[in-house]
Amino acid sequence: MTEPDPALERWRLVLGEPAQECTPDGLGAEARARDAALDWLYGRDAELGKRGVRAGGSGASDLTTLDWLDDIHRLFPRETIERLERDAVERYEIDDIVTDPEVLARVEPNPALLRAVLRTKHLMNPQVLALARRIVEQVVRELMAKLRTEVRISFSGTRVRKPSNTRLARNFDFRGTIKANLMHYRPDERRVAIERPRFHSRSRRHVEQWQLVLLVDQSGSMVDSVIHSAVTAACLWGLPGLRTHLVAFDTSVVDLTADVTDPVELLMKVQLGGGTDIAKAVRYGAGLITAPRRSIVVLISDFYEGGDESALVRQVRELCQQGTEVLGLAALDADATPNYDRATAQRLADVGAHVGAMTPGQLAEFVAERLGR
Repeated sequence: MTEPDPALERWRLVLGEPAQECTPDGLGAEARARDAALDWLYGRDAELGKRGVRAGGSGASDLTTLDWLDDIHRLFPRETIERLERDAVERYEIDDIVTDPEVLARVEPNPALLRAVLRTKHLMNPQVLALARRIVEQVVRELMAKLRTEVRISFSGTRVRKPSNTRLARNFDFRGTIKANLMHYRPDERRVAIERPRFHSRSRRHVEQWQLVLLVDQSGSMVDSVIHSAVTAACLWGLPGLRTHLVAFDTSVVDLTADVTDPVELLMKVQLGGGTDIAKAVRYGAGLITAPRRSIVVLISDFYEGGDESALVRQVRELCQQGTEVLGLAALDADATPNYDRATAQRLADVGAHVGAMTPGQLAEFVAERLGR
């Protein structure tokens, strides 16, 4: 019997039943199992069915979510598994992935599942919530490990031209070293012998006490920014010269500063969804400021104002006029992909706010630069 062509099998798995004629020799046993797992998930997509892609229902309709999870962990590489789990939760809203204790015990924690937990934790009983917390803890721990390094670099001081006798890899002066050792060039080996390595010195910024007020929109569309705001606030907490506040808002305002040192507990308290009153949040944030010219207000929102937009613009103008740095972020996550009301954002920029999108590391750099002035 002729073995199926692996390349044709891959196309058949992508396109589903309508591409059956591409594999005249049929699918191998493992490919058939993969096809059933893919069809269990993507076969429910009505739009794909209309276009004749992955329609036909070759998958086993009696598969449970737990069976499906077992299958995909056995059949696919890790990056594919994460994509399938993300689509199951976010695209097809298969909530038992994060509400069924047996299923929760099997899934691999990742950012997509963390987002799903935050959206569905109000549906969970105490037993399920305890399992869900495992996902929150692991993903937050990984995010904090990455961001702490970025924050440490941002706040460790800037390199200057003055040479240093302290030999640290991060202060290595590549250009200066090449220039100082050109006399030792070996033509036969086509390389420079480094006899006198050069290093920069690093000056530590002297900072006065500053305030950083993070105002985070907790509407459903801002879930990534909520997660990264909690992690960012925890990493910035306790830095010399910086006092950090974290405030979440929808139509009400909740000061979460007391929980900043425990981002897991903080995220478990966040209530996603509801309306948005940005002006009220900015007014609350303004009330926290004690030294306007040594304060940074970071408004993390999609800028779709459900309250009084004129009041929002007026509040931001007053903050800028008193010397406070106002930064409006349409996204604060690993990708910094903005999705926001551009008209409102432009109005805030017109009265003095900086408006854009940043990763948490870029926000740390922004704060460090302001503190070092």
